[in-house]
Amino acid sequence: VQLQASGGGLVQAGGSLRLSCTASRTILSVFRSGTWDWYRQAPGKQREFVARINSDGTPTYIDAVKGRFTISKDNAKKRLYLQMNSLKPEDTAIYYCEGDTYSGKYWGRGTLVTVSS
Repeated sequence: VQLQASGGGLVQAGGSLRLSCTASRTILSVFRSGTWDWYRQAPGKQREFVARINSDGTPTYIDAVKGRFTISKDNAKKRLYLQMNSLKPEDTAIYYCEGDTYSGKYWGRGTLVTVSS
C-alpha cells in the first residue's frame, strides 16, 4: 500500500469532513511534480473521479462537488487533502487518493465517508 487516506467518518447532512492522504513512500520531488486525485465509490456504484490537483496547484472538480469540496496539498508533508463542506447523503462513499508521477502511479486504501440525512 503506497497511500493511506484518513479522515472519514459519519456526519450529518450539511456537515463537514477533511480527508487526508499521505504519500509517505514518495520522495519530495516526486510528490511535488505529480498530479493527485481523489476518487470515490458509493455502494453498488462504479468508482467516480471527484477532484484533481496538478503540480502547479490547479484544481479540477466534478460538477457534483464544485463549490462544496476543496482539494489541496502540502508538498513539504507529502500530503493531499480534500475539504468537504455541505455534505449530502449522496456523498456517501469510500474515498481514495491516487497519484500520477514521473516515477509511476500511486494508490492505496480508502476511507469511508457516511452522510446521514
